[in-house]
Amino acid sequence: MTHPGVKLITVAGPPSSGKTSVIIQTLRHLAAPEKTVGVIKFDCLTGDDHLRYEKAGIPVKNGIAGGICPDHFFIANIEQGLQWGRTAGFDFLISESAGLCNRCSPHIRGVFSVCVIDHLSGVDTPRKIGPMLRNADVVVLTKGDIVSQAEREVFAFRVRQANAKAVLLPVNGLTGQGSLLLAQALEDAAEISSLNGMRLRFTMPGALCSYCLGETRIGPDCQIGNIKTMDFS
Repeated sequence: MTHPGVKLITVAGPPSSGKTSVIIQTLRHLAAPEKTVGVIKFDCLTGDDHLRYEKAGIPVKNGIAGGICPDHFFIANIEQGLQWGRTAGFDFLISESAGLCNRCSPHIRGVFSVCVIDHLSGVDTPRKIGPMLRNADVVVLTKGDIVSQAEREVFAFRVRQANAKAVLLPVNGLTGQGSLLLAQALEDAAEISSLNGMRLRFTMPGALCSYCLGETRIGPDCQIGNIKTMDFS
């Protein structure tokens, strides 16, 4: 029987920021006899995070983008993923992005969004990250136990400069500290039955040049399509 609607949450962040650990810790609070959860894990080239979900007893589907931009791969598959979640009868469905570049845009209008970034990336990182941080509803700060209190405060300040509206939540992916507050925040996610006709919160990175289509030769004669050049004069 198809579930009428699923609370869909998009989770994104740079590589190795702790997304999977945070999700597993958080779903332990959400999963209960009367609630079911599932995960769609998007990856670039390879990954074994789906094995961690399976070990934790969480139903998961794993997709590999390969030579395709992970953002484009995500948006081409997320509607089918949502329908998988509805058919499975999940109450919560988490879409975990691959470790993305800072220009990626994996959040959808009307869909609860989370960005995970870690303190070890440096205090200047928040201002270098684009839509996946600036358009998130919740920003999860990880690995804060490794840095000083002063660094945590500066990092949080920089995050607020980039996204003043988001809720900031420090979460320890190893111990689970802070994950209960994140689980409570996810309870506010809207139930979604279809993504058809909905829009991304921001445009994706520009694509479709000769190199997108498999060109490997270097030179202006080999560059067609969406090309951007620098001025070295």
